[in-house]
Amino acid sequence: MITKESVAHVAELSRLSFSDAELTQYTAQLGEILNMVEQLEEVDTTGVPATTQSIHLHNVMREDVPHNDTKVEDLFKNVPTAKGTLIQVPAIIDKEED
Repeated sequence: MITKESVAHVAELSRLSFSDAELTQYTAQLGEILNMVEQLEEVDTTGVPATTQSIHLHNVMREDVPHNDTKVEDLFKNVPTAKGTLIQVPAIIDKEED
């Protein structure tokens, strides 16, 4: 059984403030919830498989199959300078000697 003091204690830990009427209301509501949970614990669930999802999910995406259908020439149309199938870029780190 849940008491008004325990609800007030949890409210204080949560940094919530309730009026006396609200504490009485929440105590009654939490008591009803706990009673429902106790009723559920009495139900015989032997032979019932565990349910992790309420909706049966299936993959609706296509299978990820790699394919190379783009020509190298098309890929290199906007490349300013290339050497074979490599893109030539400007150096960003200069080698400095001490």
